[in-house]
Amino acid sequence: MKPTSAFALAAALLLAGTAVLAQIESGERGIAPLDSSSSLEVSGVLVDTRGKSAMEARYAGWREAQRGGWKLLYARMRGISPADAPGIPDSTLDAIVSGIIVEREQISPTRYIAQLGILFDRARAGQLLGVSGQAARSAPMLVIPVLISGGTVTSLEIRNEWQRAWARFRTGNSAIDYVRPSGSGIDPLLLNAAQANRPGRGQWRLLLDLYGAADVIVPEVRLRRLWPGGPAIGDFTARHGPDGEVIARFTLQVPNSASIPKLLDAGVARIDAAYTRALGAGLLASDPSLIIEEPEILAPIEEKADKKDAPQADVSDGDDRSTSAAFTALSLQVDTPNAASVDAAEAVIRGAGGVGSATVTSLAVGGTSVIRIIYSGNVAALRSFLSARGWLLEDLGGVLRMRRAGAALPDADEGVR
Repeated sequence: MKPTSAFALAAALLLAGTAVLAQIESGERGIAPLDSSSSLEVSGVLVDTRGKSAMEARYAGWREAQRGGWKLLYARMRGISPADAPGIPDSTLDAIVSGIIVEREQISPTRYIAQLGILFDRARAGQLLGVSGQAARSAPMLVIPVLISGGTVTSLEIRNEWQRAWARFRTGNSAIDYVRPSGSGIDPLLLNAAQANRPGRGQWRLLLDLYGAADVIVPEVRLRRLWPGGPAIGDFTARHGPDGEVIARFTLQVPNSASIPKLLDAGVARIDAAYTRALGAGLLASDPSLIIEEPEILAPIEEKADKKDAPQADVSDGDDRSTSAAFTALSLQVDTPNAASVDAAEAVIRGAGGVGSATVTSLAVGGTSVIRIIYSGNVAALRSFLSARGWLLEDLGGVLRMRRAGAALPDADEGVR
């Protein structure tokens, strides 16, 4: 090869590598989703309290919101009226309330008016409610939010308000097990708006296995502004599966563009309700073509040779290994509330017979991590091994989920019409 040609080839490869890096390296991507799997949430609690000072009035308002939030939660869990729900002491409420969300508040020197949300610890509140705190949920659903605004279709390519609305949505009370990508790393290249419209099952199977999901949902919004700063209209569509099956469609409107975040939050809540209704009606069943089937391990076929024709050889070397184990790759979703739980899960998996390797491919301390293992054997044997050591291995729609035995699994606002 001539020196000139070699130099040109090297320059072309360098430019190509730079172009690829330019597509994925940016500080304007990535919004970490809010993890609320360990909380029970009650929203829209209205309070109006007074005090000798603004701080005292606010403290009294939060106390009243805790009492009212508990009655709303109790009534929702038991299917009764909040007026019939029993109260509990403030000291007990302080122990089970994990946070207070200020949705809207007005403060004066002696008065406090607010709309608040109350977060209850799922495990502690579940004991008082008489439930285990573990609710039946759907198979893990990969979320690809698609925004259409100004003639541009985007998903996770750049930060946008629709992705932000899904990231701040609290999924603790939802029956849908959402897998929400942050939009960082290679997410913009793999989970873009174009991928949401591709029907090919091969690529979808690889993506679902990579993100530890069993199915995909595509919530879509077309955002329109009547004039700059004026009323904004959102046309929402809830889609399911790689074929984009429509679950629900609706339209919401806010009086000005400053209220667009409120519009999108209301849209996320209604889409979640639509998916929950579809789950109850059996409309969110996973497409069988998305399931990666494990290869069947066949027993070796013994060939009988004619003793007269086949030469006799002495192969007795003290180690009789006539068969070799076939290995397959499995992805396990593991509840990892802290860093120690990650190490404990890896250690117990590596101790199982037939496990060749165990690698954490997705780390989420305080949420659900994904551990990929190379394993020779069947899932039933692995489940029995983990069960004997205090772990449960569950099959959720083709996705394996591992957790400690006894541990809990992880309408529109005002102005929206």
